[in-house]
Amino acid sequence: MDQTIQLAYRIAIVWAAGFLLAVAVRALLPDGAGITLHGHQNDLFISFSRLGFWTCLFAAVTVTALVVGRAMLADIGWAGFR
Repeated sequence: MDQTIQLAYRIAIVWAAGFLLAVAVRALLPDGAGITLHGHQNDLFISFSRLGFWTCLFAAVTVTALVVGRAMLADIGWAGFR
């Protein structure tokens, strides 16, 4: 049970940190700051705030999947994960 609670806290901390970082980036950078991807027909402007949000979200999902996967492998008895 202790490992499950510790796992839940780790996941919650990663998610919260990711969203706080995304909010901080959005608050600090102006809306006009970003990158422009040039295509054959049009250009696509991506602001840094959106890029930061999706990067933090992707990182949080990745960490969640890795931590949960590690916990599942430890539960089935793989000795390398204890």
